[in-house]
Amino acid sequence: MKYDYLIVGAGLYGSVFANVAKANEKKCLVIDKRSHVGGNAYCEKIEGINVHKYGAHIFHTKDKEVWEYVNRFAEFNNYINSPIARIGDELYNMPFNMNTFSRMWGVKTPAEAIEKIRSQIPRLDHEPSNLEEQALSLVGTDIYEKLVKEYTEKQWGRKCSELPAFIIKRLPLRFTFDNNYFNDPYQGIPIGGYTRMVEKMLEGIDVKLNCDFFNEYRDFKMVADKLVYTGMIDEYFDYKFGNLEYRSLLFKSRVEETDNYQGVAVVNYTGKEVPYTRVIEHKHFEFGKHPKTVVTEEYPCKWEPGMDAYYPVNDDKNDKLYKEYETLTLNERDVIFGGRLGCYKYFDMDKVIRSSLDLAWREFA
Repeated sequence: MKYDYLIVGAGLYGSVFANVAKANEKKCLVIDKRSHVGGNAYCEKIEGINVHKYGAHIFHTKDKEVWEYVNRFAEFNNYINSPIARIGDELYNMPFNMNTFSRMWGVKTPAEAIEKIRSQIPRLDHEPSNLEEQALSLVGTDIYEKLVKEYTEKQWGRKCSELPAFIIKRLPLRFTFDNNYFNDPYQGIPIGGYTRMVEKMLEGIDVKLNCDFFNEYRDFKMVADKLVYTGMIDEYFDYKFGNLEYRSLLFKSRVEETDNYQGVAVVNYTGKEVPYTRVIEHKHFEFGKHPKTVVTEEYPCKWEPGMDAYYPVNDDKNDKLYKEYETLTLNERDVIFGGRLGCYKYFDMDKVIRSSLDLAWREFA
């Protein structure tokens, strides 16, 4: 069979595009090198709990159209992300709000908190030149030292003074007692997990798993008129200009013989006394009542070939290199590059879906 589209990647970007293509009577083949659909949002059932295999995925958006679209494939619960930050034996609410400030300084009013932060912001005679200066200019010394510095250095594998300032464009400070991390009008977790939601998107569409594009379909014109590619853009071009840099993650999960391990879905470990950045207790995403629980420690690490690439390192050097690869895409007729790896850009889930919908609507206008 000759397909209209070969779609590389059964994550959200590829699955949404395939779903809209099918609605427009296009034939698609979706392939993925993993053994499952859903990409990084994949959920694995352990002890009856939907475990977020590749880290916490919490859906939130201001985009009503995207919210209505995903609700066609899943019913969402009313989960609100309210993580805890832990450094040593101290616990703080996130995002940084009056609960955080009261716990840290004993302040009682927004005015007291504002004054405390203002007194700790250093005076610079220049624009912040690195992440450390940027963060200090936003939140002052106490919050930076306890809740930002070491967490960020674990996450990126570099000192904050060596990271570009734009990585932290803003650090939201809320002078209310509100622990709602995202504050978007539409939030939740699909009941039954993301895997089921993506499977419904792909109903009636040919899917081939454990399939490596470069080994089986590099000459995609043999099977399809067009290619939608969501893999690493530098790999597509055989690393012609060299490797783009990525950050990867390692996950260590275990079953705990208790019904409630940490009392919240996500605890960020902001200090360097532990090597992981956060611990996820998955049952809390769906308000589980299971007798056991599953927890996952998340370890950031340097990406090496053969590892999963999670975060592009969008500093000046890598962005310049990406522009060289982007130029090559202009010569790739009938190839569409999309998603986090195809565009070398970090996307939240709703932004991935929005960009895929926009692409599909342009294609099938």
